[in-house]
Amino acid sequence: MRSTERALSRRHLIRSLAGAAAGAVVTRNVVSAPSKAKTNPRRIDLHHHYGSPRWIKRVVEVKRQGWERFRDYTPQRAIETMDEGGTQTALLSCTEPGVWFGDDFSKERQEAISLSRDMNEYGARMVSDHKGRFGLFAVLPLPDIDASLKEIEYAFDTLKADGVGLLTSYGNVWLGEKKLQPVFDELNRRGAIVYTHPTDAACCHSLANANPATVEWFVDTARSINSVLNETGTSLGGPAKETSAATRYGNIKFIWSHAGGALLGVVSRVVGTVSAADLAGTPKPNSKLYHIRRFYYDTAGSANPIAMQGLKTLAGASQIVFGTDVPFGTSAAIGRDLESCGLSKEELRAINRENAVRILPKYS
Repeated sequence: MRSTERALSRRHLIRSLAGAAAGAVVTRNVVSAPSKAKTNPRRIDLHHHYGSPRWIKRVVEVKRQGWERFRDYTPQRAIETMDEGGTQTALLSCTEPGVWFGDDFSKERQEAISLSRDMNEYGARMVSDHKGRFGLFAVLPLPDIDASLKEIEYAFDTLKADGVGLLTSYGNVWLGEKKLQPVFDELNRRGAIVYTHPTDAACCHSLANANPATVEWFVDTARSINSVLNETGTSLGGPAKETSAATRYGNIKFIWSHAGGALLGVVSRVVGTVSAADLAGTPKPNSKLYHIRRFYYDTAGSANPIAMQGLKTLAGASQIVFGTDVPFGTSAAIGRDLESCGLSKEELRAINRENAVRILPKYS
């Protein structure tokens, strides 16, 4: 980490964030709106990764998949690729493996809690230093419930995060499971955005001797969606009854990476009947199809006619948001690929920007 970054105290960070929020601070690093793209769709990228120097050091040490892309990472390079592809604002999130690097969380608990705070403060500093270019989906030290609740409070109330970025699973726990209810209840109370990124669970690191990025990450996303749709827990308030996690967390705006992963391939098993009549009609409130059509899905690694047309049929173009997977993808490449997916100009405009503004109006 550079000496100037080490010198920035937590008190200075909080003061600068408060000043920026009040419009009183203009940093020397403010970058103008994208100028390199021939046409500027003012994209909002909801799948954009970053790393603090401490997190990057750890990733490089363990050589976790994709570590090479982070060795030379800087916020300035991220902005350059944003400008080249007409991206106005990118929502920062931590990619897999999150903040713990093995399958035994108990051994890494304190480091994961500390690294979550480090990532969140570094991300908040990027937001403050490059005003208007970045937002923040905060890291939580799940599966630790108490530490995650503390981090939610700090991330939202002090750092002014835009939402949280979670993995699709933690060890052998997927997002809809009862163990995580206290965290999701608090996120639901806040009406939070929950962006999700896939990982390979402890069960499935090298199934069929394959790279987990080839199949398993997409399957884990579908598993997590299935968990949220089908796991049940006592409803909040009113008479005691069982309800799905998706219904219990009805105020949360879920964003699923990579067009929902393997969802389209298993849709009849996860969602149930999806006949032409079902898709043409209005889903029953709190049905599985109802929730599928209120969730959001990003374009990272999935900007092809099969995924986009299938997702448009299932969920509607209004639920597709722009995502790049920086530093593994670029907005220029994803934008170019989207134009070959048979989408109308109106649908492309919505995917590039308008659908994101609906859930993040501060970036309008």
